[in-house]
Amino acid sequence: MPLDRFLDVPDGPPRSLVVANRTEPEPFQRMLEKLFTDQEITVTESVETEYDENTVLLVEDGAVVATSPLQALSDAILMVNSDLFSTGTRTLDATTVPDVIDGLTDVPFTLRGYPESNTEKLLLILISRHIERLAYDAGVGRLRSSFQRLSRIEDEKGTREVYDTVAGTDVDVHVYGRPDWTPSEQFDVTMHGGYKWDFRHSWFVIYNPPAEQTDRSGAALLAIETDDGVWDGFWTYDQSIVDELTAYIRKNL
Repeated sequence: MPLDRFLDVPDGPPRSLVVANRTEPEPFQRMLEKLFTDQEITVTESVETEYDENTVLLVEDGAVVATSPLQALSDAILMVNSDLFSTGTRTLDATTVPDVIDGLTDVPFTLRGYPESNTEKLLLILISRHIERLAYDAGVGRLRSSFQRLSRIEDEKGTREVYDTVAGTDVDVHVYGRPDWTPSEQFDVTMHGGYKWDFRHSWFVIYNPPAEQTDRSGAALLAIETDDGVWDGFWTYDQSIVDELTAYIRKNL
């Protein structure tokens, strides 16, 4: 059974985003709402005396579990495009994820790429870079990433720089996809190439810290292309899900 079986695994609680005390122009609110159109995340705004102006709240079961400045969301995702990542303009060190976005774990998403949407797929790109940075910052463990076609690593300057950077640490880097490109011996990654369904339709970035690390804190993003440019996916820090995904990939890819 292919990787899409895992799309039904996460079971996160209902969550919503609230923009508190907005003074920024209304287009910022509209862009945030559009980013989550047709998702399980609702976006509203309100006046909240206990919070500063332009604060975004992540609400779960009626309680605020994270906050971020609206400007942080603007800088990270609302006012950017994917070229920042693919060209390397936004480096790995410069990649930050606002707490309210990082907190949307175990929530199913259906996201569209360009030209249907200029912003939705950025969520997956941003979280991918975030997990890659987790691996880089740790400097140990194992990172597994799929690209549908391995030549993307070479074609996208920013992606190549990220994986050169992570592979330059003690992280064991494994890359997956259709084998239309072979890394050089100087590029210290392990290649897994193939043509079956999982190679052609999956997008995953999975970081596992060393097994002997007692306070293990891995992370995983999984997305499946269900239609041309349309992705169903989620991200998680649940180590049991990270381990299940890892076990499947080790056995089948």
